[in-house]
Amino acid sequence: MLDIFSAAAAGDAPPGWLQFLPIVGMILIFWFLLFRPQMKRAKEHQAKVAGLKKNDQVVTAGGVVGKITKVDETYAEVEIAQGTRIKVVKSTIGDIIQPGGKPAND
Repeated sequence: MLDIFSAAAAGDAPPGWLQFLPIVGMILIFWFLLFRPQMKRAKEHQAKVAGLKKNDQVVTAGGVVGKITKVDETYAEVEIAQGTRIKVVKSTIGDIIQPGGKPAND
C-alpha cells in the first residue's frame, strides 16, 4: 500500500528545471528594466564625451556651466567665467547645452 502512494507522488512531481523558471523570469525582468537601459545611457554618454569639441557649452556633473576651450584624450578645459578656466575630466561632463538653450537657473 505504501508503494502505491510513493509511486503516484513520484510520477506527479514536476520536472526539476521547472523550479528554476521563476528565477530565470526575474533575471530577465531585471535585465530589461534595470541593466539594459543603464547600459544604453552609458553608451550615449560615452558618445557625447567622445564628440566634445571647442566652443561647446557643457554642464559638469558638479553643476558647473561653461564653454570648452581645449580638449584632449582625458581632460577638457572649461571656461566658467571670462579669463577663468578649469580643467575637468571628460567623463565628468554631464551634458552638452544646445546653442540658444538657457541654463535652468536663468
